[in-house]
Amino acid sequence: MEPLKHECGVAMIRLLKPLEYYQEKYGTWMFALNKLYLMMEKQHNRGQEGAGMACVKFDGMPGTEYIFRERAEGKDAITEIFGRVQKEYARLSPELLADAEFAKNHLPFAGQLYMGHLRYSTTGKKGLAYVHPFLRRNNWQAKNLCICGNFNMTNIDEIFQQMLAQGMFPRIYSDGYTLLELMGHRLDREAERNFVDAKKLGLEGMDITSYIDNHMDMANVLRTTMPNFDGGYVMCGLTGSGEMFSMRDPWGIRPAFYYQNDEFVAVASERPVLQTTFDLECDDIKELQPGNALLVNRNGEVRMERILEQRGDSACSFERIYFSRGSDRDIYRERKRLGELLVPQVLDAVDGDINHTVFSFIPNTAEVAYYGLLSGFKKCLNRQKVQQIQQLDHEPTDEELHAILDTYVRSEKVAIKDIKLRTFITEGNSRNDLASHVYDITYGCIESGVDNLVVIDDSIVRGTTLKESILRILDRLHPKKIVVVSSAPQIRYPDYYGIDMPRLEEFCAFRATIELIRERGMNDLLQRVYEACKLELLKPKSMMRNCVRDIYKPFTAEEINRKVVDMLRPEGLKTPVELVFQSIDGLHEAIPDHHGDWYFTGKYPTPGGTKLCNQAFVNFIDRQK
Repeated sequence: MEPLKHECGVAMIRLLKPLEYYQEKYGTWMFALNKLYLMMEKQHNRGQEGAGMACVKFDGMPGTEYIFRERAEGKDAITEIFGRVQKEYARLSPELLADAEFAKNHLPFAGQLYMGHLRYSTTGKKGLAYVHPFLRRNNWQAKNLCICGNFNMTNIDEIFQQMLAQGMFPRIYSDGYTLLELMGHRLDREAERNFVDAKKLGLEGMDITSYIDNHMDMANVLRTTMPNFDGGYVMCGLTGSGEMFSMRDPWGIRPAFYYQNDEFVAVASERPVLQTTFDLECDDIKELQPGNALLVNRNGEVRMERILEQRGDSACSFERIYFSRGSDRDIYRERKRLGELLVPQVLDAVDGDINHTVFSFIPNTAEVAYYGLLSGFKKCLNRQKVQQIQQLDHEPTDEELHAILDTYVRSEKVAIKDIKLRTFITEGNSRNDLASHVYDITYGCIESGVDNLVVIDDSIVRGTTLKESILRILDRLHPKKIVVVSSAPQIRYPDYYGIDMPRLEEFCAFRATIELIRERGMNDLLQRVYEACKLELLKPKSMMRNCVRDIYKPFTAEEINRKVVDMLRPEGLKTPVELVFQSIDGLHEAIPDHHGDWYFTGKYPTPGGTKLCNQAFVNFIDRQK
């Protein structure tokens, strides 16, 4: 119900044949440019604050541009950047535009290597300067570097200090620019290594340039750049000499997928993006493994290299619940299972009365879990029907059978998002009043005072939308009881690997727990955890434990649920409300192959995550003083 700004989307495509090949086979040399556009549009959900693209052209003449970049801000950024490129082509005749040789020699973005990026801010820093790709220019082709990624680094302060210790003087303090400068520094060293080798061979002039361009090895650059970074990332890059790489963090936190044939290599953040764009089967596509890099050199040779040893198995489970496209084969199945596993808890919440319960979902991202919940209740109802028939002590009449068989699981579209609350409305009372009208309801879909209303969401984070809007509008239907169901467990801890999660005190589960502690006179627990966190922060990161987990230990999930309801119940709401969250066991059963559950358990996969969580609690207590 509360959209989260989350990890970004990446897209890359490297052509393995000349542009003329694609003009002849596909009717356009713009094959890669068009496919990049599709891959980016198919990942629009992953970033609406900005978008950027870059292209490298091979075999150009000195004095002509060979690396191109466009960036824009806003939700229409994809349309804007591709519109600028197409505007350059609009003045050409159809015959000239179909001439691949002319395009290669004279047109911008007529290259063999493309990169695209969709951005959501994870640091709060906004502006065109922070929109990917980042570009580092140089008069040597091989030293030009363009990078983009889906990442957030937890130790950028330490890396920044390391750069200063090496004598560097960075222009901007951000993880993106820090990565660019550090990797660019190592790229320079790789180019200079090849320069020395070329001179030893007696080469001069442009022969040196050709030697360097053909002997660059991005694996060397990555191995000397990435070992000290702590965080979740998929790093993508291209160089002016035509090198391409995509690398995944050694914990496997952030996802990446790729496809290769004899015509091209493509990379994207999500598997269905590649399936749809290139008309592929699910099994055609491979997942980039933790610590590995997909590399394509200037000559089109494709290889996989292990850059870092795998340090964990922490693929993000929240990615599966909420962020990724539900059209992925496995994600669709997992989300349905998340819904189905909630049946026993929901059944308890409605006192087993399926006949007088209406099911629905808010928002649309919860639709697949909703289908799973319905499927589970249909199975439950069928078992009840079988038992009722078996318990009959006579041969049933048609009327008796129909009375049993005609009962069904009732589902309705009870709420529709009707308007978007504009950001210019800032005055508190006005905003709260308007927020209660963001959704419209379907009147008459339940029997007032008789039917329970169950609505499923994919996650409940802050609870703001529940309090300001959802519960108020559902109350207008006058149900007997409102049961709000989350297909995710209680979100208790911030994310530090690429998702714009709020501070600790903004999580409704955290606030509820703090309230319980204070109500029960357990303030000494807060002080003990505060002091423990401060002590942990004095240790080396690798030895720290997450002390924030201790505040939840005295309470059951149900106790926290009840307190969340008390906190989120709008004033004047008369209908009873109950919250049902997915269990941790249910999460693991539904999503068995993605073990990154730190949002719910506080078990961060990297030392940097643990450190930042301890620091967040210290900051919270300090703000209370």
